[in-house]
Amino acid sequence: MKIASVTISDRASSGEYEDKSGPAIQQYMQNALVSPWEPISRVIPDGVDSVKDCLIELCDDLEVDLILTTGGTGPSPRDLTPEAMAQVIEKELAGFGELMRKVSLEEVPTAILSRQTAGIRGKSLIINLPGKPAAINTCLNAVFPAVPYCLDLIGAGYIDTDPEVIKVFRPKAK
Repeated sequence: MKIASVTISDRASSGEYEDKSGPAIQQYMQNALVSPWEPISRVIPDGVDSVKDCLIELCDDLEVDLILTTGGTGPSPRDLTPEAMAQVIEKELAGFGELMRKVSLEEVPTAILSRQTAGIRGKSLIINLPGKPAAINTCLNAVFPAVPYCLDLIGAGYIDTDPEVIKVFRPKAK
């Protein structure tokens, strides 16, 4: 099971400031997962081509099962993660973005500006998260109960979580 965090930020990729969002994703996974997994991390600049190229490499070349991006989902001119996602995914899973915005709106009114989404490319699930570590936790706590079953359905690797941290939902076999 390979899980990638991709920080999308001009300033973090240039070394102007320390990436805290990618490590927050990796820490969340360390706390939540009990099954073995291989972490992969990238810090890339904003932009359609940089995001698209990175996602295609992770999905097609490295065969990463779960890709969690952070950043680039707001309304500013350089926030182009959703546009890159649209060029990469085969199926959009809009419910992820809807739920992430819903739970985020309970904390900050500016969450309505977020353009987070999720989608599938081959056997990879890609989820776009916000750029702030606290918001990452809020969003992952909301959507992660469905992630393992989604990975099962698309033929990706199997993951299991610590139920004390996050309870996942898998339908009972008939």
